[in-house]
Amino acid sequence: MRPHQEETELVDLGTGSGKKEVKIGTGMTAPVREELMALLKNYQDIFAWSYQDMPGLSSDIVHHRFPLNLECSPVK
Repeated sequence: MRPHQEETELVDLGTGSGKKEVKIGTGMTAPVREELMALLKNYQDIFAWSYQDMPGLSSDIVHHRFPLNLECSPVK
């Protein structure tokens, strides 16, 4: 059984001070979508939109590591 995959749309909750993008499902009715958008806009200050919004968070969580095979030369 495959997991349910609903189509999504990208919406910007920002108010001119930069993008605050989230993805929401497209399968809801218009009234439910309007309520969801109002809720997300009303509480957008509780989301972390950047690493700077998460003071005290360990940098170990955001470090990217690439498992490289040392016997292979890098590809440009």
